Amino acid sequence: MRPHKPLDSPDAKEAQWEAARGAALGAVKWGAASAVLGGVGYAFSPLYRGLTIQFKVYLQMSGMILGSMIEADYRMRQYEQHVRMQRRIARDRAVWDNYEKEFMEEDRPPPRPAYLQDPKK
Repeated sequence: MRPHKPLDSPDAKEAQWEAARGAALGAVKWGAASAVLGGVGYAFSPLYRGLTIQFKVYLQMSGMILGSMIEADYRMRQYEQHVRMQRRIARDRAVWDNYEKEFMEEDRPPPRPAYLQDPKK
């Protein structure tokens, strides 16, 4: 008997990839913004120019890490919403298909629209 591994399910793997794509995109976007801010700080701030290279790298990496966390979380929430919507659509479709099947199994013609019904009845 194989042990249950919830992280090996297709949904979990797709969610992991979505979070990884979000983290990479966030790191790039926020890293670029951090680099621009670092350039502005270097151009206009003697305080920033006086910092050590290690601290400037730390500031750059902090921006990238923060951006990757924010974007990964955003993408995960979007993915979860998408999965919930797809499951709701599938559930509603199954209910509707069941209704149609039950309706067609009955040996009677489908009801006529009101505008086609005989006014004498």
